[in-house]
Amino acid sequence: MRIQRLFLLSALFLFSCRDKNSVPSGILKPAQMEAVLWDVLLADAFTNDFIKKDTTKRPEVENVKLQQQIFATNKTSKEEFYKSFEYYKAHPDLMQPMLDSLMSRKTREKNNITIPAPKAVDTSKLVK
Repeated sequence: MRIQRLFLLSALFLFSCRDKNSVPSGILKPAQMEAVLWDVLLADAFTNDFIKKDTTKRPEVENVKLQQQIFATNKTSKEEFYKSFEYYKAHPDLMQPMLDSLMSRKTREKNNITIPAPKAVDTSKLVK
């Protein structure tokens, strides 16, 4: 009986000490998932904002091509990305910080867009 209690307490201790941010193998780590998700979201926005307006192209096909480029660039696969996405959807405690980071990034990029000031004109060279 004592051995069972000791075993149970040991198992409980081991499981309580594991890293809550660790993910199983075959799942993209949070930093990589965030980078790939950012690129996929940008590709979707590009497809919706520009490609859908081009009647000579099929938006679904073009979006698949963009995603293939994204996965190749990030050294992952479509299957691994979507498997990871499902995992993170099922674990909101891991997904929420990722989404918050993406929103902050979008806000920073939006605020950094500035309209360049007009260049000063040298009036001494103007013909009067």
